[in-house]
Amino acid sequence: MDVKFLNALGKDREPFLFISDFKGEDVKVILLRDLEKEDISFSINENFTYKRHSHFLQTKAISFWDYSLKFDKMIEKIKEGKTYVINLTQATEVKTSLSLKEIFDISNAHYKLRYKDEFVCFSPEKFIQINDNTINTFPMKGTIDSAIPDAEKKILEDAKEKAEHIMIVDLLRNDLSIVSKNVKVQRFRYLSEVNTGDKKLLQVSSQISGELSENWHENIGNILDALLPAGSISGAPKKSTLEIIEEVEDYERNFFTGVFGLFDGKSFDSGVMIRFIEKTKKGYFYKSGGGITLDSDVYLEYNELQNKIYLP
Repeated sequence: MDVKFLNALGKDREPFLFISDFKGEDVKVILLRDLEKEDISFSINENFTYKRHSHFLQTKAISFWDYSLKFDKMIEKIKEGKTYVINLTQATEVKTSLSLKEIFDISNAHYKLRYKDEFVCFSPEKFIQINDNTINTFPMKGTIDSAIPDAEKKILEDAKEKAEHIMIVDLLRNDLSIVSKNVKVQRFRYLSEVNTGDKKLLQVSSQISGELSENWHENIGNILDALLPAGSISGAPKKSTLEIIEEVEDYERNFFTGVFGLFDGKSFDSGVMIRFIEKTKKGYFYKSGGGITLDSDVYLEYNELQNKIYLP
């Protein structure tokens, strides 16, 4: 990441689109005044109007055996004390008659991005938002079908989900403390609704905030460099967990679970690139996953990975 270049853009209040891969190694920075020259589409809109669509993806589920072997390896690492919570993701082959442009157009999400003819994401998860001198992050951990009886009570009282959420909140509190002061958990485990088309999900999130200096724009590169990769889709402790992810997942996330955001000259808003389709020489692949703790059930986690494959 070219931290100095990003800091210079921030100092000049030059609006730009920021796109980073998972590891923060492949970073695209496009000036908004140059965006028309690029084959890139994006939308950041928290108050979008949901539009129904009838198209669904055909999926070829990954082998439960292969998934369970990777799951077991991560459980071993947890027992060894090398990680406490870790995000296990995989790529599932999907088929659709739609192009990436068409998928982008019909999908509904707070954060949407199509990068050329390479990938598209439609994410509900915020990364960081900076307004005035306040930085906020909003980790999402815990999902349940709202149609399940007492869904709200079940997800909030689930011991495994709560433990996982607490660990990620603690990780992100520490991350924000690197770049800001007076870090606080403003809201803990609140529910929001995510419309997937054929059903509605309840998603559990928290809000953590910190205070930045008045000249934060001049340090926007340092802020992003310090906070990547996003804690909610890596795990804790971050350094050793990232090493385990690279060893066990056995595929490249690339831009999946990376971050994209917009600096408009005054504020910054960004999302984590989950709900993600990548176009390869072998066809389309939908990348998805979930957090693993010592209390995780392999069958439930495998099903969660499959349930997250949809066009919102």
